This record gives sequence, C-alpha cells and structure tokens, in this order.
Amino acid sequence: MHISTDEITIWGVNATLLFTWAIMALLGIGSWLVTRKLSEETHMSRWQNLLEVLVEGLENQIREISGQKPTLYLPFVGTLFIFIAVSNCLAIVPGYHPPTGSLSTTAALAICVFFAVPFYGIRKQGLIGYLKEYIQPSPIMLPFHIIGELSRTLSLAVRLFGNMMSDAMIVGILLSIAPLFFPIIMQAIGLLTGLIQAYIFAILAMVYIASATQAQQETVKNPSKSEEVLNG
Repeated sequence: MHISTDEITIWGVNATLLFTWAIMALLGIGSWLVTRKLSEETHMSRWQNLLEVLVEGLENQIREISGQKPTLYLPFVGTLFIFIAVSNCLAIVPGYHPPTGSLSTTAALAICVFFAVPFYGIRKQGLIGYLKEYIQPSPIMLPFHIIGELSRTLSLAVRLFGNMMSDAMIVGILLSIAPLFFPIIMQAIGLLTGLIQAYIFAILAMVYIASATQAQQETVKNPSKSEEVLNG
C-alpha cells in the first residue's frame, strides 16, 4: 500500500516539507556552483555543457508551443521542470520520499500555473483584452471558461500525484514478487517516468500560458487536444 508523504514525519517534521526545502537548497547551491564560473570559450565545464543543453532544449520547446521568444517564460517553466524532475529522480536515494508523491505539493505547483496563466495573459494582451477572452464568443460562456480554468488546475495536480503514486505502488508490488531481480530495472524505469512526468507538467503549463497570450491561435487553439496527445 502506498503511503503519501503527507503522512510521514522525519525528526518530527513533515517529510513533504522537509524534502521540498532540501531540494530547494540543493538546486540553489547547485545553480550557484554551476554558474559562478561561466565561460564563453570552447572549453567549458561539463556542468555548464549540461546546463546549456537543458536551457536550449527548454527554449526550443517553449518557442515551438507559444510561437514567441522563450525568454519571458523560461524562468517559470524551467523551474517547474527542474524542480519536478529532480524531485522525482532522487527517489532512487534510500529513505527519500518525493514531494511530488504528496497531493499538497502537486496542488501547490498547479496553483502556481493557475496564477501564471492570467499573469502572462494580462501582460501580453492587457487586462481588458485578457478578460474579453472569458466572454468569447458569447457572455454566456463566462461560467464555462471559469470552470475550465479550475478543472485544468485540478487536472494538473491530480495527474502528477496519481502518476507518482501509481508508479510507487507498481514498484512495491514487483519488489515483493522478485526482490532480487526487479530493483535495478524498476529504478531505471522510475527515473525515466519521473523525467517524463516533469516534461508533461511543464509542457502543459506552457500550453495553458500560450493559450492565454493568444500568440499562435492555430497551435494553442485547443489545449485539451494537446493534453490528449501528451497523454498518449
């Protein structure tokens, strides 16, 4: 049976909170170490190479989805991806419990996206232009647009939490059947799944933001369709 990290305490501290702050500290210190000696020359550190590959990949994805320069959206979307990816991939460390295995964490991430959508939408279109989208093509659509905003926020939170919970349950079942054979294989699959979940969450966040900014109508005309494609 899977136990949510909300129910686990370490040294009297909620495991979700403890490991979330640990990841934040790890990412903060890691970012400082990697960027303190950036080089523009051909010869650079492997960590800078990895960072540039990651940033370039995220920029390309944002550009393809939004049709805009990725500079404005990269800090937010990139932070979502890196936090979720690191949180999931550290699951191979004994005694570690991923914060993404807690509904409170995934809900918090989804709420960040919920507020980011109008923030970028208003910044791009202006307050009046953004609010007009809620009454298109008719004012009667206003409650449906509001319900859609709330439902996709809930969907983001439950999707990530559900996927991480189901992965943990499957691993537990397989390890109970063949504890000497499956651990290495399941750890490898778990790493891959964690990266995929981080990618899907970040991409869906960008789809919603791109829809709000109305930068490329044909690409983001139907965010729900993009969800179906990502879900396979």
